[in-house]
Amino acid sequence: MMTKKLILLLACVCVAFQTWAQEQTYEISIKKPKKEIPVQSNMYGVFFEDINFGADGGLYAELIKNRSFDFTNSPTMGWLTYGDVSVETTGAPFERNPNYLRLTNSGLLTGTGVINEGFRGIGVKEGEMYQLSFYARSIDSEAKNLRIELISSGAEIMAHVDMEVTSDDWGKYSVELSPAWTDPHAKLRIDLRSLGSIDLEHVSLFPEKTFKGRENGMRQDLAQALADLKPGIFRFPGGCIIEGNSLEMRYQWKNSVGPVENRPVLENRWNYEFQHRFTPDYFQSYGLGFYEYFLLCEDLGADALPVVNCGIACQYATEEVCEDLEPYIQDALDLIEFANGSVTSTWGKIRAEMGHPEPFNMKMIGIGNEQWGEDFPNHLEQFMKAIYAKYPDMLVIGSSGPSADGEQFDYLWDEMKRLDVDLVDEHYYKDPEWFLNSADRYDSYDRKGPKVFAGEYACHDHPQKKNSFYSALCEAAFMTGLERNADVVHLATYAPLFAHVDAWQWKPDMIWFDNLRLVKSANYYVQQLYAHHKGTRAMDLTWNKENLTGQDGLYASSVIDDEKDQLIIKIANTSKESKTVNFDFSKLKLDKNSGKQITLMGDLEVENTLDNPDWIVPTEKAISISGTTLKAELEPESFHVFVLK
Repeated sequence: MMTKKLILLLACVCVAFQTWAQEQTYEISIKKPKKEIPVQSNMYGVFFEDINFGADGGLYAELIKNRSFDFTNSPTMGWLTYGDVSVETTGAPFERNPNYLRLTNSGLLTGTGVINEGFRGIGVKEGEMYQLSFYARSIDSEAKNLRIELISSGAEIMAHVDMEVTSDDWGKYSVELSPAWTDPHAKLRIDLRSLGSIDLEHVSLFPEKTFKGRENGMRQDLAQALADLKPGIFRFPGGCIIEGNSLEMRYQWKNSVGPVENRPVLENRWNYEFQHRFTPDYFQSYGLGFYEYFLLCEDLGADALPVVNCGIACQYATEEVCEDLEPYIQDALDLIEFANGSVTSTWGKIRAEMGHPEPFNMKMIGIGNEQWGEDFPNHLEQFMKAIYAKYPDMLVIGSSGPSADGEQFDYLWDEMKRLDVDLVDEHYYKDPEWFLNSADRYDSYDRKGPKVFAGEYACHDHPQKKNSFYSALCEAAFMTGLERNADVVHLATYAPLFAHVDAWQWKPDMIWFDNLRLVKSANYYVQQLYAHHKGTRAMDLTWNKENLTGQDGLYASSVIDDEKDQLIIKIANTSKESKTVNFDFSKLKLDKNSGKQITLMGDLEVENTLDNPDWIVPTEKAISISGTTLKAELEPESFHVFVLK
């Protein structure tokens, strides 16, 4: 048995150690690296996939679900029909959307009409203007009266207008509606008041206010949240939806351009992916198509990164591989021509006719998504030969598959090196421990090999996969390794981007929304802090002559911004104790003795919500520098950005 003296001695040692740990000051050195490490101007961006109602019902401002009556499993899904309503195809005005509705009023007590439920409701605001348009014709050439109504979730009329369909030829009709009050779950009603029949097609309702005022545009608040990130890169239109559960169901960009009324509907592969989140009403109208994606990139100031199918369907769902790769390669070549070609070229002319004669200056293209096995590099090689032959300056992005390591990952990386692809797309959805242990992931990567595109990543804080502050803190710590290795990692995008609170399939997600509101997650603010302070050159930041990659819970990196004349330090304290750090700038020249400190911190389990969007937000304060050092106190479990002149 231990004596009382020994127990007392051990207790004193423990207290002394704890006191030393609490009082220890971390002397951190910052200096220029031996070899300059440039940070790509577009390094941090966003990855958009039409999942969680991210496009229709989300970013795309259209408020009507199944506007062309062409959902394959049910042409009237999303519509309540009453009276005599039938689905017709003869003489349809739009070839690739063949269905339309015939409404016949023969004097039934019920009347005849349709009511659209929107995307888990139609979100409208008091006093705002909403533009309703549709195509219609009168069967017998006599004018037919329609009553148009916005109906509240409480079954009250919020706005109404009467209008006439006057011709037996298809024509476009438009009217404005302004609701008397705000309701996130309204409905649209079209009621045939005259006896006789009319045909109805492509019923569309848009808010007057869209992002940048664009027709067929984006939901203003969601697009502005993207703009507030200042993304350098925008990857679209997704990952798995590019592959499709079959090649027939893959996303085909050519279906997404041209007149919006004539873009065919595609069943979204996420509508039945998860049985516990079954969404049979999840389709893609292609209203948000490649033209709109390119416009959005232009509006955001982000480089466009479109992705095309590589001739292989989703390997989680099927083993289907195309028999003839040539059409897939031609699609990629035609896409580049659509984006960059002259107005006299076949696809450049279509872009010009849509309203953008100037090229979009597309610089890169992704081939495939999360494929694995021998078929993918074989296909990729043929894409590369064709693309480089015609567009030698185009950057081609390959893939290391769906995993962050393992046999297939190693195989694909060897193949990507053999092919000398420009960038390799890596994906990792991992737990907090993986992110904390992987801050040095790229320290040992081959500097002469292909560059890395961290194309999809998010910390999954189990078991609920919340957008908790802890998940954001782990990502912030991990991203110091991306920044430190900017000579290897050229691009990085968190995923997924959007999620409708009433219609999601996957989480966590960067931005959550309902029909009228949004909330930026703690993860959003981490991405924003990195994107706003990306710098132009990476610096050497060390403690005890080593990179700070988790020692005592500290992770850090530093950059110079030559354009803003700033030194920027990012440091995460993931431990449960506060830390005192001294940043030593003696190897650098600092012109000013002041700057600012931006801090992100809070309860680890907290996540921002629609009702409480500001629980975890960055705070800022002024700081001063003494001589060539900056002393800072880092609170437990916190992330900080220091910006110095």
